[in-house]
Amino acid sequence: MDKEYIHHADALKEYDVKKYRTPDGYTSDIAIFTIASDEHAEYGRKLKIMLIKRALTNNEGKPNIEGGKWALPGGFVNPDETALEAAARELAEETGVLHLHLKHYAVYDKEGRDPRGWMITNAHYAALPEHLLSNRKAGDDAAEVNLFDVEEALKLPLAFDHKQVIEDALSRIKLDMVQTTLAGRFLQEEFTLSELRSVLLCAAEDVLDEVVKSEPFFWRKAPKLPFIENVINQDGSSKTTQRNSKYKTKLYRFNDYEPVKSIYK
Repeated sequence: MDKEYIHHADALKEYDVKKYRTPDGYTSDIAIFTIASDEHAEYGRKLKIMLIKRALTNNEGKPNIEGGKWALPGGFVNPDETALEAAARELAEETGVLHLHLKHYAVYDKEGRDPRGWMITNAHYAALPEHLLSNRKAGDDAAEVNLFDVEEALKLPLAFDHKQVIEDALSRIKLDMVQTTLAGRFLQEEFTLSELRSVLLCAAEDVLDEVVKSEPFFWRKAPKLPFIENVINQDGSSKTTQRNSKYKTKLYRFNDYEPVKSIYK
């Protein structure tokens, strides 16, 4: 059956862009989480977020919007890149952190969220082990870059609507910790069950079930989880470590298994 189509060139002749208001800017922001050593924390480690302190002046020496406040790394999306590509580029420019697996989780488009006008931002998050942030450095329009306890970060003078963006990222991470294998991104490639449990407790204790919170149940169940496997030496023996104990402890790693959560189970 033949169909008739309007050629886009003809339609564009009748399109008046002035009838519609367009955003004043399009940006990407990134919430970078890690679990860092903390001798005062209950589990010896604590969930932390990386923030930049916005410089008082921009690259042209003019007053910087929200200068002096703490913010998530981020910036404007260029016409030749996607929001995800912009997030990776801005992260490298502002902090020196490269090659992270970023995950998009929200869009913020409410007018008034940015004093410069109607700015739409894509929010991304990443989770990674602490050692990958050891070479972080302030760059571009960032005066400082630091790690903060999440609770501490939310009390800082934050730029734009980043308090809400951080709170939403924290909620998303907690959900993904119990529904996906996100915990593996906080760990070294090879880890102990104790390290895995510590990561779960630090990042999402309030949403975990009692099987994880209870040590005896966790030690029995964890080795049988389908998405982790014992690391095996060439001679067939289990690979072990003593990095956190005077006793040898088995090492595990995540495999390619992708858990699927079904509401019909």
